[in-house]
Amino acid sequence: MSVVDAVKRSEDERQAMQVAEDAREDSWKHKSFCEELFSGKFNFGLIYPFPEQSQDDKKIGSEHVAKVLKFLEDNLDPLTLEQTREIPPTVIKGLAEMGMFGIKIPKEYGGLGLSQTNYNRIIHAVGSYCASTAVLLSAHQSIGVPQPLKIFGTPEQKKRFLPRLAKGAISAFALTELEVGSDPAQMKTTATLSEDGKHWIINGTKLWCTNGPVAEIIIVMAVTPPKKLPDGREKKQISAFIVESNSPGFSVLYRCDFMGLKGIQNGLLKFDNVKIPRENLLWDEGKGLKLALVTLNTGRLTLPAAVAGGSRVCFEISRTWCKERSQWGGPIGDHESSAARLLVAAGGTYALDAVAKLTSGLADRGQTDIRIEASVAKLFSTGLSWKIIDNTLQLRGGRGYETALSLKGRGEDYYPIEKLMRDSRINSIIEGTSNIQRLFVSREALDRHLRLAGALFNPKASIGEKLTAVVKASGYYAFWYPRLWLNFAFWPRYAWAGGWEGCYLRYVHKMSARLARKMFHAMVLNGPKLEKKQLTLGRIVDTGSNLFVMAAVLSRYMTRKKNGLLNPSEDIVARRVCASLKAATCSSYNKIRIMPGKSPVLSLSKKIMAGELDWLSEDIADVIRLSRAKK
Repeated sequence: MSVVDAVKRSEDERQAMQVAEDAREDSWKHKSFCEELFSGKFNFGLIYPFPEQSQDDKKIGSEHVAKVLKFLEDNLDPLTLEQTREIPPTVIKGLAEMGMFGIKIPKEYGGLGLSQTNYNRIIHAVGSYCASTAVLLSAHQSIGVPQPLKIFGTPEQKKRFLPRLAKGAISAFALTELEVGSDPAQMKTTATLSEDGKHWIINGTKLWCTNGPVAEIIIVMAVTPPKKLPDGREKKQISAFIVESNSPGFSVLYRCDFMGLKGIQNGLLKFDNVKIPRENLLWDEGKGLKLALVTLNTGRLTLPAAVAGGSRVCFEISRTWCKERSQWGGPIGDHESSAARLLVAAGGTYALDAVAKLTSGLADRGQTDIRIEASVAKLFSTGLSWKIIDNTLQLRGGRGYETALSLKGRGEDYYPIEKLMRDSRINSIIEGTSNIQRLFVSREALDRHLRLAGALFNPKASIGEKLTAVVKASGYYAFWYPRLWLNFAFWPRYAWAGGWEGCYLRYVHKMSARLARKMFHAMVLNGPKLEKKQLTLGRIVDTGSNLFVMAAVLSRYMTRKKNGLLNPSEDIVARRVCASLKAATCSSYNKIRIMPGKSPVLSLSKKIMAGELDWLSEDIADVIRLSRAKK
């Protein structure tokens, strides 16, 4: 069912929405824990018992983790990299020889063929030592050529490219353009067939392409000839192509420099009549954005693992500093304010670890749809990890703000908190900003309702389509909606889980139904205009995200408890994490506003853009004029 024409739109807006809608996966092949959670069904059995890594698989991963960390410690100085902005060729060669560019590539193509869990463990470890090196490897394998090639490539394409990629041929993914961020409908790069039909000819530029300046093989998104629709309109098509950087007409115009991640190769790429074989089209014409989204469903899992690694570093630094730093007659960890910051690092790291391992395990198990879970994991993890880093910097005080190079220069322990903060700031922006993640999750969470009742809100739907929607929706909601009110969430439900664990399971169960009701009420009251209420949708998503993380923590803790694997004080940490998540859930839920009406936020924003608040810019340098004048 299409929701694109549900409200009055300009043609540009309609086309942008159509492109985005066409890129979605149009069916749910497996159950999704989060999709059911947002629908009011707490199906704990989808994530419990926790998908623990087998001992054999864990041993394989541990060997690779130890090997790569030893290699990096012996051959790469992250602080020197900050100055040179280069990962030494010898390091890249060494990583390639260890198979680090083919971690998930099947052994038949020369890769290591490791599980998603072990892949994430390796990136987690590398990221804890050098974020730029972790980005090199993850941009190559999570969103670069290997992942989409494995899923969508032809046998011939796999035989041709995967062995090269496994041996160390660096890859990249080129989607973003100067005017294309979250709205791919604005894409200007084109791919047209040659007159003889044997080649695609690509023209355009791509911006912020990580690994692009040094990549040998790149996935390039480009606009291909439009498809004619039955109503006479044209449908914009975006397709994916495999491009080799030694192709005539390809050039790197500029290497970008950022506030952090100084060692990454990211730049502005130009394609000037780049001719590639027709068989280098990946998947089908018009399937490029869907390919990208499917790739990201698993690719996003790398970020939760990577930020969990950084958070572990923060925890270790915080623990050491709280124990060794003495002020006012004792260790600062004995003072409540400092102790609270230490607990943020401890509890946050525990939660991040649970989310990263759960989503990796679900991906390996392959029995659940994880498109929402991956997005929620990325959204939650990047936000919490930033809080942990900020708390650690505050705990270290001036030494947190001072660079590691400066600390080292004057003979102090040079914990790289300032560097970690700069390197980490990008995490809530890349692979879909946090705002975009919230919109993506809300769209997927509403999918069930839109499939049933979407035609009722579409003024272009026929009478027959509306009547069909009424019948379908009435049959479903007659049972679904009352169940949300009669949802039994009291003891002895989940009594089998134990004392405090059962209490929190009952809380998630109850809040899942309450959230589903509120989301349904918002949809009914606002109709198609709900998509404009981004703050409301964001708070709905934040509430569901907190419930998901609480369930992940409970699943891991309960599984470990059942198997007799709990660490000292793990019960205290897990319980504190759940208490913190409950408070965050209550806060975000209570802020959800479902009543229709004009947004005061948008009203004030329009006044600002119209110049009514220009008085706030008095007595400052004219930075806009100066910036534009010096181009």
